[in-house]
Amino acid sequence: MTAASWNAAELEADRKHWTFTLDEHARRDLAAALKKARDPAKTLFDYRREDFDLGAALPVITAAFEEVKRGRGVALIKGMPREGLSEKDFELLSWGIGLHMGVGRPQGKESHYISAVRDAGNTYRTGTGRGYNTSAELDFHTDSADMVALSCYNKAKAGGMSITTSTPAAYARMQAEFPKLAGWLLRPVHFSRQGEQAADEAPSYPHPIFDERDGKLFSKWNWNRVTSAQKLEGVPKIAAPHQEALDTFDKVVRRPDLAHTMWLEPGDLQVINSHVTLHSRTDFIDHDDPAQKRLLFRLWLAPPDGDRLPESWRVLYKEVERGTVRGGITGQHHDESRKAFERRQAQALGMRLP
Repeated sequence: MTAASWNAAELEADRKHWTFTLDEHARRDLAAALKKARDPAKTLFDYRREDFDLGAALPVITAAFEEVKRGRGVALIKGMPREGLSEKDFELLSWGIGLHMGVGRPQGKESHYISAVRDAGNTYRTGTGRGYNTSAELDFHTDSADMVALSCYNKAKAGGMSITTSTPAAYARMQAEFPKLAGWLLRPVHFSRQGEQAADEAPSYPHPIFDERDGKLFSKWNWNRVTSAQKLEGVPKIAAPHQEALDTFDKVVRRPDLAHTMWLEPGDLQVINSHVTLHSRTDFIDHDDPAQKRLLFRLWLAPPDGDRLPESWRVLYKEVERGTVRGGITGQHHDESRKAFERRQAQALGMRLP
């Protein structure tokens, strides 16, 4: 049993270990760092880690990320400066924090490195759908990077609750209650790339739901992508017992005693370890006023000291060793400016590129 294996009641009772609060001094330092660094002539790729002196906020943020990497796999940082900041200001502050914690990873067809999580009127359940730009309830899933950071600028009028489930706990439940099905989760199944594949990538890839390395259990899940892959030409059809195992697992991770719920308030930063934590979100009703509509900023990060990954993760992450820049969705616009950013950021953190 590890710290990352918890049920909803245990996580709720242990909030003091995974909730971190920035005091007034730390908030002032973050606001000052933003003010000093902000340059309208720069793109996000032009900023460097040393441009953002996080001051008293850095030890708090670092401790939260350590909890995500080595502890429960989820952390909540409260108290980021929010009042008086524009959307662009808040996005830049989120980016600046990310520069201290890892190498940002691209997140889709446009090879973008930070996503505005808002309802853009898109449709989730299609062959190219992505949940972050809809108001739909999301499947429980893992993102395609070691760590996910979500900073909250605005919350919805109603709904949009964040949900997390420990995958080690869910797998243990599968082994206890459905031992004949649990083994199927170690076998690969195809995941769709949702039409966002780079030129050298196939439309889908085989990947197990669980695998181990160095005695640690790693997980990947995204029901929407598995379903989409089954509609692609050449993808092997899922065998009946394998399908039953996947269906059962998806029901288990939703159980109220395993799935922990929390509200993200403006100024909150939620951080998740993709390898041990599934996350989801309830559907939401947004404000009429555009300035008040639900908005979060999502970063995918490869930290310099992440765990070694199972070899089966290579098909998606490209690299599996510690200290490597890995993960993300390369997309179709991974140009020289993006590559230069990755080289510079990797060097700053002492990491290796693929």
